[in-house]
Amino acid sequence: MSLPAAHLPQDCAPANDALRGRAILITGASGGLGRAASIACARAGATVLLAGRRRRALEKVYDEIAALPDAPQPAIQLIDLLGATPADYEKLSDTIGAELGGLDGIVHAAARFDALTPLAMHKPREWVETLHVNLSAPFLLTQACMPLLQERADSAVVFVLDDRERMGRAHWGAYGVAKAGLEQFASILHRETEGSSLRVHALLPAPMRTALRRAAWFGENAEEIDSPEAAAHAVVYLLSPAAVGARGKVLDLREEQREE
Repeated sequence: MSLPAAHLPQDCAPANDALRGRAILITGASGGLGRAASIACARAGATVLLAGRRRRALEKVYDEIAALPDAPQPAIQLIDLLGATPADYEKLSDTIGAELGGLDGIVHAAARFDALTPLAMHKPREWVETLHVNLSAPFLLTQACMPLLQERADSAVVFVLDDRERMGRAHWGAYGVAKAGLEQFASILHRETEGSSLRVHALLPAPMRTALRRAAWFGENAEEIDSPEAAAHAVVYLLSPAAVGARGKVLDLREEQREE
């Protein structure tokens, strides 16, 4: 285990202004957790940068946020995590600094999962691309934006993990390896920044109704699985100053679900 576990405070319900005045970049913003987190952050007062590679899908989330009362106007940031170069991430950071004046948080909600596949049958290209999107891209984006984040008096990066035990089982392939590596990356980054204003957090959601879940658990009754909204509220908590005691830890929402 790389990171110790943390739990949501009892009766945790972030206030509507928990992220007021903060700029938050969310990758995979049109996906299950990314969309839910984007809307939850906007409701909490954040200016949300909706990052992804499909403009039309991002525009739908943009419209949902624009319809919220008193929510700051979001922004769309097109970026392909698979094809983006280090120079592209540096340009993105420069653009954020110039247009928003800074950055207060990143939520790494984007994920790539193709299928459960035995290693002997894993296509090399899919292996490389899955590792890049799920592990290398979060590193490149975080590294490029660290100067912006550390300019703030309080900022946070949230890495979304998956079940450690399940990821070590057969057929999880590159996705399982990448998620294990992502936790190690979060652990190292925490140790290197724990004396700074930048907080590092990891989030381990309970099972959620998402496209990734459907791909891995084909035939499962989706009505028996929770929506991503609960995890989205936890994202708001981690991005807020209230989560300072959870820095360098994994917020395990599976435990919260089992206790209900």
